[in-house]
Amino acid sequence: MIYQLIDEPTGTLIEEGMCKPAIPAEPGNYQIRIFTDNSPAFEVIDFSVDEQGHASAQTRRTTTESALATRRKLRALRRAFTLPITAIHKNRSLIRTLVRRDVLGRYSGSYGGAFWAVLNPLLLMLTYFFVFGIVLNSRFPGDPSRSGFALYYLAGFLPWLAFSEALGRAPFTMVEHRSFIKKLVFPVEILPVNLVVSGLVTEFFGVLIFAIALLLLRGHVPATALYLPLLVLPQILFTAGICWFLSALGVFFRDLAQINGFLITIWFFITPICYPEDSVAKFPLLHLNPIYVLVRNYRAIFLESKAPDWPSLALLTLVSLVVFLAGHAWFYKLRKSFADLI
Repeated sequence: MIYQLIDEPTGTLIEEGMCKPAIPAEPGNYQIRIFTDNSPAFEVIDFSVDEQGHASAQTRRTTTESALATRRKLRALRRAFTLPITAIHKNRSLIRTLVRRDVLGRYSGSYGGAFWAVLNPLLLMLTYFFVFGIVLNSRFPGDPSRSGFALYYLAGFLPWLAFSEALGRAPFTMVEHRSFIKKLVFPVEILPVNLVVSGLVTEFFGVLIFAIALLLLRGHVPATALYLPLLVLPQILFTAGICWFLSALGVFFRDLAQINGFLITIWFFITPICYPEDSVAKFPLLHLNPIYVLVRNYRAIFLESKAPDWPSLALLTLVSLVVFLAGHAWFYKLRKSFADLI
Protein backbone atom coordinates (compact mmCIF):
# COMPACT_ATOMS: atom_id res chain seq x y z
CA MET A 1 0.00 0.00 0.00
CA ILE A 2 1.28 3.46 -0.95
CA TYR A 3 -0.17 6.72 0.29
CA GLN A 4 0.13 10.33 -0.84
CA LEU A 5 -0.64 13.34 1.33
CA ILE A 6 -1.96 16.22 -0.79
CA ASP A 7 -2.64 19.88 0.00
CA GLU A 8 -6.22 19.84 -1.29
CA PRO A 9 -6.71 23.51 -2.37
CA THR A 10 -3.54 23.58 -4.51
CA GLY A 11 -3.10 19.89 -5.37
CA THR A 12 0.51 20.01 -4.08
CA LEU A 13 2.11 16.71 -2.98
CA ILE A 14 3.28 17.09 0.63
CA GLU A 15 4.68 13.61 1.25
CA GLU A 16 4.56 10.05 -0.06
CA GLY A 17 5.31 6.80 1.72
CA MET A 18 4.38 3.28 2.70
CA CYS A 19 3.19 3.78 6.27
CA LYS A 20 0.57 5.92 8.00
CA PRO A 21 1.01 9.67 7.22
CA ALA A 22 1.47 12.21 9.99
CA ILE A 23 -1.18 14.88 10.56
CA PRO A 24 0.02 18.18 9.03
CA ALA A 25 0.83 20.94 11.50
CA GLU A 26 -0.66 23.71 9.35
CA PRO A 27 -4.45 24.16 9.53
CA GLY A 28 -6.26 23.65 6.23
CA ASN A 29 -7.87 21.10 3.93
CA TYR A 30 -5.93 18.00 2.93
CA GLN A 31 -6.37 14.74 1.04
CA ILE A 32 -4.91 11.27 1.47
CA ARG A 33 -4.73 8.99 -1.57
CA ILE A 34 -4.24 5.25 -0.91
CA PHE A 35 -3.02 3.08 -3.79
CA THR A 36 -3.21 -0.73 -3.71
CA ASP A 37 -1.73 -3.18 -6.25
CA ASN A 38 -1.83 -1.96 -9.86
CA SER A 39 -5.49 -1.01 -9.94
CA PRO A 40 -6.34 2.32 -11.64
CA ALA A 41 -8.84 3.00 -8.83
CA PHE A 42 -7.64 4.28 -5.47
CA GLU A 43 -9.16 5.45 -2.22
CA VAL A 44 -9.38 9.14 -1.35
CA ILE A 45 -9.93 10.55 2.15
CA ASP A 46 -10.64 14.27 2.46
CA PHE A 47 -9.97 15.78 5.88
CA SER A 48 -9.33 19.14 7.51
CA VAL A 49 -7.00 20.29 10.30
CA ASP A 50 -8.18 23.05 12.65
CA GLU A 51 -6.17 25.70 14.49
CA GLN A 52 -5.60 23.32 17.43
CA GLY A 53 -4.12 20.64 15.15
CA HIS A 54 -7.12 18.32 15.34
CA ALA A 55 -7.98 16.42 12.16
CA SER A 56 -11.53 15.57 11.12
CA ALA A 57 -12.44 13.39 8.13
CA GLN A 58 -15.01 14.78 5.70
CA THR A 59 -15.45 12.29 2.84
CA ARG A 60 -14.09 8.89 1.84
CA ARG A 61 -14.52 7.50 -1.66
CA THR A 62 -12.98 5.39 -4.42
CA THR A 63 -12.04 7.17 -7.64
CA THR A 64 -9.62 7.21 -10.58
CA GLU A 65 -7.06 9.71 -11.78
CA SER A 66 -9.18 10.78 -14.76
CA ALA A 67 -12.24 11.34 -12.54
CA LEU A 68 -10.10 13.31 -10.12
CA ALA A 69 -8.68 15.44 -12.96
CA THR A 70 -12.21 16.24 -14.18
CA ARG A 71 -13.21 17.21 -10.65
CA ARG A 72 -10.16 19.48 -10.34
CA LYS A 73 -11.01 21.26 -13.58
CA LEU A 74 -14.61 21.85 -12.53
CA ARG A 75 -13.50 23.09 -9.11
CA ALA A 76 -10.90 25.39 -10.67
CA LEU A 77 -13.57 26.84 -12.97
CA ARG A 78 -15.93 27.37 -10.04
CA ARG A 79 -13.21 28.94 -7.90
CA ALA A 80 -12.21 31.28 -10.73
CA PHE A 81 -15.67 32.84 -10.51
CA THR A 82 -16.12 32.76 -6.74
CA LEU A 83 -12.66 33.41 -5.26
CA PRO A 84 -12.27 37.11 -6.19
CA ILE A 85 -15.78 37.95 -4.95
CA THR A 86 -15.44 35.99 -1.70
CA ALA A 87 -11.99 37.45 -1.02
CA ILE A 88 -13.31 41.01 -1.37
CA HIS A 89 -16.45 40.31 0.65
CA LYS A 90 -14.61 38.45 3.41
CA ASN A 91 -12.04 41.23 3.82
CA ARG A 92 -14.33 44.22 3.22
CA SER A 93 -13.72 45.72 6.67
CA LEU A 94 -9.95 45.36 6.23
CA ILE A 95 -10.18 47.00 2.79
CA ARG A 96 -12.15 49.87 4.30
CA THR A 97 -9.52 50.35 7.03
CA LEU A 98 -6.58 50.22 4.62
CA VAL A 99 -8.21 52.63 2.18
CA ARG A 100 -8.93 55.11 4.97
CA ARG A 101 -5.35 54.85 6.16
CA ASP A 102 -4.05 55.21 2.61
CA VAL A 103 -6.13 58.29 1.80
CA LEU A 104 -5.39 60.04 5.09
CA GLY A 105 -1.75 58.88 5.19
CA ARG A 106 -0.95 60.51 1.86
CA TYR A 107 -1.73 63.93 3.30
CA SER A 108 -0.64 63.50 6.92
CA GLY A 109 1.60 66.30 8.11
CA SER A 110 0.43 68.73 5.42
CA TYR A 111 -1.46 71.90 6.26
CA GLY A 112 -4.34 70.98 3.99
CA GLY A 113 -4.69 67.48 5.43
CA ALA A 114 -7.50 65.40 3.92
CA PHE A 115 -8.68 68.51 2.03
CA TRP A 116 -6.01 67.65 -0.55
CA ALA A 117 -8.26 64.75 -1.56
CA VAL A 118 -10.48 67.46 -3.06
CA LEU A 119 -7.74 69.81 -4.21
CA ASN A 120 -5.72 67.20 -6.13
CA PRO A 121 -8.44 66.23 -8.63
CA LEU A 122 -9.48 69.88 -8.89
CA LEU A 123 -5.94 71.06 -9.71
CA LEU A 124 -5.44 68.20 -12.17
CA MET A 125 -8.65 69.07 -13.97
CA LEU A 126 -7.75 72.76 -14.08
CA THR A 127 -4.29 72.00 -15.46
CA TYR A 128 -5.58 70.01 -18.45
CA PHE A 129 -8.37 72.54 -18.99
CA PHE A 130 -5.81 75.35 -19.14
CA VAL A 131 -3.61 73.49 -21.64
CA PHE A 132 -6.32 72.21 -23.97
CA GLY A 133 -9.14 74.67 -23.42
CA ILE A 134 -7.20 77.94 -23.22
CA VAL A 135 -3.73 77.44 -24.71
CA LEU A 136 -4.71 75.06 -27.54
CA ASN A 137 -8.26 76.47 -27.77
CA SER A 138 -9.85 73.04 -28.24
CA ARG A 139 -13.63 72.92 -28.66
CA PHE A 140 -16.32 70.25 -28.83
CA PRO A 141 -18.98 70.23 -31.58
CA GLY A 142 -22.45 71.31 -30.52
CA ASP A 143 -21.18 73.74 -27.90
CA PRO A 144 -18.15 75.75 -29.09
CA SER A 145 -18.07 77.91 -25.96
CA ARG A 146 -15.29 77.64 -23.41
CA SER A 147 -17.75 76.53 -20.71
CA GLY A 148 -19.04 73.83 -23.08
CA PHE A 149 -15.51 72.55 -23.53
CA ALA A 150 -15.00 72.56 -19.75
CA LEU A 151 -18.08 70.44 -19.11
CA TYR A 152 -17.39 67.92 -21.88
CA TYR A 153 -13.77 67.65 -20.85
CA LEU A 154 -14.58 67.23 -17.14
CA ALA A 155 -17.27 64.59 -17.85
CA GLY A 156 -14.76 62.54 -19.83
CA PHE A 157 -12.07 63.02 -17.22
CA LEU A 158 -14.13 61.55 -14.35
CA PRO A 159 -13.61 57.83 -15.14
CA TRP A 160 -9.99 58.51 -16.02
CA LEU A 161 -9.33 59.96 -12.54
CA ALA A 162 -10.00 56.68 -10.73
CA PHE A 163 -8.58 54.44 -13.45
CA SER A 164 -5.25 56.22 -13.90
CA GLU A 165 -4.63 56.62 -10.15
CA ALA A 166 -5.10 52.89 -9.51
CA LEU A 167 -3.01 51.81 -12.51
CA GLY A 168 -0.23 54.25 -11.74
CA ARG A 169 0.35 52.70 -8.30
CA ALA A 170 -0.34 49.05 -9.13
CA PRO A 171 3.14 47.85 -10.30
CA PHE A 172 4.87 48.67 -7.00
CA THR A 173 2.09 48.04 -4.48
CA MET A 174 3.49 44.60 -3.56
CA VAL A 175 6.95 46.02 -2.91
CA GLU A 176 5.42 48.92 -0.98
CA HIS A 177 3.66 46.44 1.33
CA ARG A 178 6.50 43.92 1.52
CA SER A 179 6.18 43.68 5.33
CA PHE A 180 2.65 42.32 4.95
CA ILE A 181 3.83 39.70 2.49
CA LYS A 182 7.00 38.52 4.25
CA LYS A 183 6.04 38.58 7.93
CA LEU A 184 2.28 38.18 8.21
CA VAL A 185 -0.49 35.84 7.12
CA PHE A 186 -2.22 38.48 5.06
CA PRO A 187 -4.73 38.36 2.16
CA VAL A 188 -2.41 40.02 -0.36
CA GLU A 189 -5.05 39.89 -3.10
CA ILE A 190 -6.85 42.83 -1.48
CA LEU A 191 -3.89 45.20 -1.89
CA PRO A 192 -4.67 45.94 -5.58
CA VAL A 193 -8.34 46.27 -4.61
CA ASN A 194 -7.34 48.99 -2.14
CA LEU A 195 -5.93 50.97 -5.07
CA VAL A 196 -9.22 50.66 -6.95
CA VAL A 197 -11.24 51.89 -3.97
CA SER A 198 -8.79 54.74 -3.29
CA GLY A 199 -9.16 55.80 -6.91
CA LEU A 200 -12.93 55.79 -6.50
CA VAL A 201 -12.57 58.12 -3.52
CA THR A 202 -10.71 60.55 -5.78
CA GLU A 203 -13.38 60.18 -8.46
CA PHE A 204 -16.10 60.79 -5.86
CA PHE A 205 -14.67 64.22 -5.12
CA GLY A 206 -14.26 64.79 -8.86
CA VAL A 207 -17.98 64.03 -9.37
CA LEU A 208 -18.86 66.51 -6.61
CA ILE A 209 -16.78 69.21 -8.30
CA PHE A 210 -18.37 68.38 -11.66
CA ALA A 211 -21.90 68.49 -10.18
CA ILE A 212 -21.18 71.95 -8.78
CA ALA A 213 -19.92 73.06 -12.21
CA LEU A 214 -23.13 71.71 -13.82
CA LEU A 215 -25.28 73.62 -11.34
CA LEU A 216 -23.35 76.85 -11.91
CA LEU A 217 -23.25 76.64 -15.71
CA ARG A 218 -26.51 74.83 -16.56
CA GLY A 219 -28.58 75.25 -13.43
CA HIS A 220 -29.30 71.55 -12.86
CA VAL A 221 -27.92 68.02 -12.79
CA PRO A 222 -29.94 65.78 -15.17
CA ALA A 223 -31.92 62.85 -13.78
CA THR A 224 -30.00 60.52 -16.11
CA ALA A 225 -27.02 60.96 -13.76
CA LEU A 226 -28.71 58.21 -11.70
CA TYR A 227 -27.36 55.76 -14.30
CA LEU A 228 -23.86 56.40 -12.92
CA PRO A 229 -23.67 53.17 -10.81
CA LEU A 230 -24.25 51.15 -14.00
CA LEU A 231 -21.12 52.74 -15.46
CA VAL A 232 -19.05 52.47 -12.29
CA LEU A 233 -19.59 48.69 -11.99
CA PRO A 234 -17.74 47.67 -15.20
CA GLN A 235 -15.20 50.40 -14.46
CA ILE A 236 -14.43 48.76 -11.09
CA LEU A 237 -14.22 45.27 -12.60
CA PHE A 238 -11.93 46.35 -15.42
CA THR A 239 -9.66 48.43 -13.16
CA ALA A 240 -9.38 45.67 -10.55
CA GLY A 241 -8.46 43.07 -13.18
CA ILE A 242 -5.73 45.27 -14.66
CA CYS A 243 -4.42 46.16 -11.19
CA TRP A 244 -4.18 42.48 -10.20
CA PHE A 245 -2.26 41.77 -13.40
CA LEU A 246 0.16 44.70 -13.00
CA SER A 247 0.67 44.11 -9.27
CA ALA A 248 1.78 40.52 -9.82
CA LEU A 249 3.89 41.37 -12.87
CA GLY A 250 5.58 44.22 -11.01
CA VAL A 251 7.10 41.75 -8.53
CA PHE A 252 8.95 39.94 -11.33
CA PHE A 253 9.63 42.93 -13.59
CA ARG A 254 10.62 45.95 -11.49
CA ASP A 255 11.08 48.20 -14.53
CA LEU A 256 7.34 47.98 -15.08
CA ALA A 257 6.83 50.82 -12.58
CA GLN A 258 8.80 53.13 -14.91
CA ILE A 259 7.29 51.87 -18.16
CA ASN A 260 3.78 51.98 -16.73
CA GLY A 261 3.72 55.77 -16.44
CA PHE A 262 4.60 56.08 -20.12
CA LEU A 263 1.87 53.60 -21.12
CA ILE A 264 -0.73 55.44 -19.03
CA THR A 265 0.18 58.70 -20.77
CA ILE A 266 -0.29 57.07 -24.19
CA TRP A 267 -3.60 55.59 -23.05
CA PHE A 268 -4.77 59.05 -21.96
CA PHE A 269 -4.00 60.67 -25.30
CA ILE A 270 -5.61 57.91 -27.40
CA THR A 271 -8.82 58.38 -25.38
CA PRO A 272 -10.97 61.33 -26.57
CA ILE A 273 -11.03 63.18 -23.26
CA CYS A 274 -9.45 66.49 -24.23
CA TYR A 275 -10.51 66.46 -27.88
CA PRO A 276 -13.74 65.61 -29.79
CA GLU A 277 -14.72 61.98 -30.25
CA ASP A 278 -14.96 62.53 -34.02
CA SER A 279 -11.17 62.78 -34.08
CA VAL A 280 -10.84 59.01 -33.57
CA ALA A 281 -13.41 58.11 -36.25
CA LYS A 282 -10.69 57.31 -38.78
CA PHE A 283 -9.01 54.92 -36.30
CA PRO A 284 -11.58 52.12 -35.76
CA LEU A 285 -9.33 50.20 -33.36
CA LEU A 286 -9.47 53.09 -30.88
CA HIS A 287 -13.21 52.42 -30.47
CA LEU A 288 -12.23 49.17 -28.72
CA ASN A 289 -10.71 51.21 -25.89
CA PRO A 290 -12.82 50.41 -22.76
CA ILE A 291 -12.16 53.86 -21.30
CA TYR A 292 -13.50 55.41 -24.50
CA VAL A 293 -16.80 53.58 -23.91
CA LEU A 294 -16.91 54.95 -20.36
CA VAL A 295 -16.06 58.49 -21.49
CA ARG A 296 -18.81 58.47 -24.11
CA ASN A 297 -21.42 57.17 -21.66
CA TYR A 298 -20.39 59.54 -18.85
CA ARG A 299 -21.00 62.42 -21.26
CA ALA A 300 -24.33 60.93 -22.33
CA ILE A 301 -25.78 60.71 -18.82
CA PHE A 302 -24.36 63.98 -17.48
CA LEU A 303 -24.47 66.33 -20.46
CA GLU A 304 -26.90 64.94 -23.03
CA SER A 305 -29.63 63.72 -20.63
CA LYS A 306 -29.52 60.33 -22.35
CA ALA A 307 -29.40 56.77 -21.05
CA PRO A 308 -26.12 54.93 -21.61
CA ASP A 309 -25.57 53.21 -24.93
CA TRP A 310 -26.78 49.80 -23.78
CA PRO A 311 -25.06 47.58 -26.41
CA SER A 312 -21.62 49.12 -25.82
CA LEU A 313 -22.17 49.09 -22.03
CA ALA A 314 -23.20 45.42 -22.10
CA LEU A 315 -20.10 44.53 -24.13
CA LEU A 316 -17.90 46.59 -21.80
CA THR A 317 -19.38 44.80 -18.76
CA LEU A 318 -18.69 41.41 -20.32
CA VAL A 319 -15.11 42.35 -21.22
CA SER A 320 -14.58 43.85 -17.76
CA LEU A 321 -15.81 40.65 -16.10
CA VAL A 322 -13.38 38.57 -18.17
CA VAL A 323 -10.50 40.93 -17.32
CA PHE A 324 -11.54 40.86 -13.63
CA LEU A 325 -11.51 37.05 -13.46
CA ALA A 326 -8.37 36.65 -15.58
CA GLY A 327 -6.48 39.28 -13.58
CA HIS A 328 -7.33 37.57 -10.29
CA ALA A 329 -6.41 34.13 -11.68
CA TRP A 330 -3.02 35.52 -12.82
CA PHE A 331 -2.42 37.11 -9.39
CA TYR A 332 -3.55 34.00 -7.50
CA LYS A 333 -1.25 31.79 -9.58
CA LEU A 334 1.84 33.92 -8.92
CA ARG A 335 1.29 35.09 -5.34
CA LYS A 336 3.13 32.16 -3.73
CA SER A 337 6.37 33.46 -5.29
CA PHE A 338 6.05 37.00 -3.90
CA ALA A 339 7.71 36.35 -0.52
CA ASP A 340 10.81 34.86 -2.21
CA LEU A 341 11.23 37.72 -4.69
CA ILE A 342 10.46 40.81 -2.58
